[in-house]
Amino acid sequence: MTEKEKMLSGKLYIAQDKELVQDNKNARRLVRLFNQTNEDECDRRIAYLKELFGSTGENIWIEPPFHCDYGRHIFVGENFYANYDCIIIDVCPVTIGDHVLFGPRVCIYTAAHPIDAQVRATGLEYGKPVTIGNDVWIGGNTVINPGVAIGGNVVIGSGSVVTKDIPSGVVAAGTPCKVLRSITGEDEKYWSTKQEEYKRGR
Repeated sequence: MTEKEKMLSGKLYIAQDKELVQDNKNARRLVRLFNQTNEDECDRRIAYLKELFGSTGENIWIEPPFHCDYGRHIFVGENFYANYDCIIIDVCPVTIGDHVLFGPRVCIYTAAHPIDAQVRATGLEYGKPVTIGNDVWIGGNTVINPGVAIGGNVVIGSGSVVTKDIPSGVVAAGTPCKVLRSITGEDEKYWSTKQEEYKRGR
């Protein structure tokens, strides 16, 4: 296996491999170009993101600045939005569903290092993929750690550190992030009422 194949499969690998260094360099170029765009260059911003990522939905928007390691290992669905200072360390796949919102400074880390200091000192590292379902809102300053899967219809409170999987249909928050409650029909009723008030101009 190549070092890249080892990396993507979650095995120990060396990040300074020639192929990985070149992939990272290509990503940094696109990220730099994206971050240097101005507020009137919407089409250019989207074009850079679509070239950078493995796949995207038709509608995608990220507020600069944004940073990632490779980009090609990031897969986002329809209507994805990330606010300022998003960081995605994508040494393993990061898969994000439809209608997902990130607050400012949301960070996704797939990279990890051996706990043993002697092995860690050799430069060997590894990664674990991150998966986020549809209809998820992640509050600002949240960190999502390697190997985490977040279900669909989830709200993650700001400042959370997500170290374990989060099931679908819940509100979760904290350090470490824990489920606080289920999202229920009462939530749908309350917010539908608020939406109707908005439509009536109240």
